[in-house]
Amino acid sequence: MVWNWQKPDWPTFSWDQGRLAVAEQEFLVGGGILVGAVKHLGPDERDQLTIEAMSAEALTTSEIEGETLDRASVQSSIRKQLGLSTDNRRVGPAEQGIAEMMVDLYRSFAAPLSHETLFAWHRMLVSGRRYLKDVGRYRTGKEPMQVVSGTIDEPKVHFEAPPSSQVAPEMARFVDWCARTAPGGEATLPALARAGVAHLYFESIHPFEDGNGRIGRAIAEKCLAQTLGQATLTALAATLLVRRKSYYDALEAANQQNEITAWLAWFAGVAIEAQRRTIAQVEFLIDKAKLFDRLRGMLNDRQEKVLLRMFREGPEGFKGGLSAGNYSTITGASPATATRDLVDLTAKGALVRVGDRRHARYHLGVPLRSVRRVTLDEQGALMES
Repeated sequence: MVWNWQKPDWPTFSWDQGRLAVAEQEFLVGGGILVGAVKHLGPDERDQLTIEAMSAEALTTSEIEGETLDRASVQSSIRKQLGLSTDNRRVGPAEQGIAEMMVDLYRSFAAPLSHETLFAWHRMLVSGRRYLKDVGRYRTGKEPMQVVSGTIDEPKVHFEAPPSSQVAPEMARFVDWCARTAPGGEATLPALARAGVAHLYFESIHPFEDGNGRIGRAIAEKCLAQTLGQATLTALAATLLVRRKSYYDALEAANQQNEITAWLAWFAGVAIEAQRRTIAQVEFLIDKAKLFDRLRGMLNDRQEKVLLRMFREGPEGFKGGLSAGNYSTITGASPATATRDLVDLTAKGALVRVGDRRHARYHLGVPLRSVRRVTLDEQGALMES
């Protein structure tokens, strides 16, 4: 197999710009909608959005790599670094590291990408992993850097990166490319094209011993934020996790050539879908604030606890709906008290009941916002499914 970095046109990526034109415009419009929506949030809701968005990205970008982290620990670490109140829980190195990287990405999105930034992110991510030789620097090992699946006897090589001896000059060229294609640079690229190329370019070099996927996705987020001129908090990793198999398939196909229209079309659909997911989250938080303002002083502690728990499930709602049994489990209330509380919440419009008696299920009395899958067709039109 001849990989993209082994071809004579590397790293001169090419693509059909016309196929991305509609998607690029849609992303810019969505960025404006997001800014406008966030302005309607109060300080507490903005803090909540920031923490939930960063922690969700931290958890999902790690889950893509097969690592399951503790949500409460990640959020606690993020809150501490943002100077907000915390529960002072002990946080493991994996949760601490990814939280630190997300906060740094959020705060310094406008700064040019540098080797020092990449090294710092790597140190954060791999803190405590003593089996690694190269921490906070590019890899130096003599063994091939390969992405492999299957058994030891019958491995399948999905990709092989350049040898370590080539990494430093390749990364120097990559960092220079990021500077030249940034807003205001000599070769400025639109948001989706730049982020998609940057992610593929970085993953093709695979410069670190570990953590390349998480850092590569952070680079894509940084590129999107720089074009929009604000920390995007786009749910990119969360959307890639939903499409994990096609994500790996698209990357594998793109690693074999430097004409990357198919990859960028796939990435553009994911990025727009991710942005819409973030907009849905912001609108959901606005609805939450309005509901609690309307019901201020009208809820008992049990009812408030259940509503907060349901809102925690996000814009797509409490899966399957809330039952009276769920209510009792969350609050410790007796069946009779649970029924009485639920009837009251329904009468006040906080909940909507579906079904009767044992089959009754309750949903939040605010619009639920499921986000449909977005793809680009051969002409570049956006398709939803």
